[in-house]
Amino acid sequence: MTDHPELICAYMLDGKGGGAEVDWQAVEAWTPDRGPIWIHLDCTNPATETWLRRDSGLDTFVVDGLLAGETRPRCDGFADGIMVILRGVNLNPGAEPEDMVSLRIWVEEHRVISTRLRRLQAIQDLRDHLAEGRGPVSPAHLVARVAAGLTERMGPAIEELGDLVADLEEQLLAGDEATPNLREVRFKLVDLRRVAITLRRYIAPQRDAVNRLLTLNEPWLKERVRGRLRETVDRVTRIIEELDEVRERSAVVQDELLSRQSQRMERVMYILTLVATVMMPLGFITGLLGINVGGIPGAENHWSFLIVCGGLALFAAVEIWLFKKMRWL
Repeated sequence: MTDHPELICAYMLDGKGGGAEVDWQAVEAWTPDRGPIWIHLDCTNPATETWLRRDSGLDTFVVDGLLAGETRPRCDGFADGIMVILRGVNLNPGAEPEDMVSLRIWVEEHRVISTRLRRLQAIQDLRDHLAEGRGPVSPAHLVARVAAGLTERMGPAIEELGDLVADLEEQLLAGDEATPNLREVRFKLVDLRRVAITLRRYIAPQRDAVNRLLTLNEPWLKERVRGRLRETVDRVTRIIEELDEVRERSAVVQDELLSRQSQRMERVMYILTLVATVMMPLGFITGLLGINVGGIPGAENHWSFLIVCGGLALFAAVEIWLFKKMRWL
């Protein structure tokens, strides 16, 4: 296997839940009479394309799908097999969950060929189950287990989004208007909604792809496999509903955020208006007394300034009393 880095792993399935890991020589020598085989390839390696086009015996359209750089979940039936493209959340260290990782699968009655660009935890889980004798018993069962594993791995990421929305709600609703940092909450809310929209963009087609796989009339798609696929469809549907709930709750938080910002702005404008209303007549009086012409009352009296200040204070007090009586304050 070290001489062929394009091969991530290959297993001969024993039909009882176990599998023996094999090397590249066994992959090239494989024939259907030797039993089911799973071949998992790294499509970033140029040798993968060479083998798929020259030695795999697959149709050109199938090879193009297995090597495509950008993919959306889908399921296409062919005369000799099925191509399924699925996606899972990116759980690699330092990666964002919404940066979803694609897995391309070609499945026949006795063979599965899968390719990936980046590592998927669901594939490692499957390898561990094969080593423990708890893995898939057939190629079709393997695809169903992969779909279920990818869906199961989505759960914690979706639950985390729900928890983040709940935290933002508590931050915004628990205290008074001045308690939360509205700017920080707004930025977190925008990022959370972006993640939810991106995840739903790929997860919704994945439900359609698994549903499409269920409808294909292949004799090797046994009832046990179809049952697992139905469970996967149900789980994906619940995940989509949870994402919709995240989006709806985010909209509620955003409405409350806008309401808080509007209330804060209205309060500021209200205070400024009252201040301007109180100061307007006072400014008029002081401006009138400040004109530089003769005949201003009290110009020769040393007590005139204090008398005017006292009169202005009394006038302001009367204004404030009047505003309170009219319930403007």
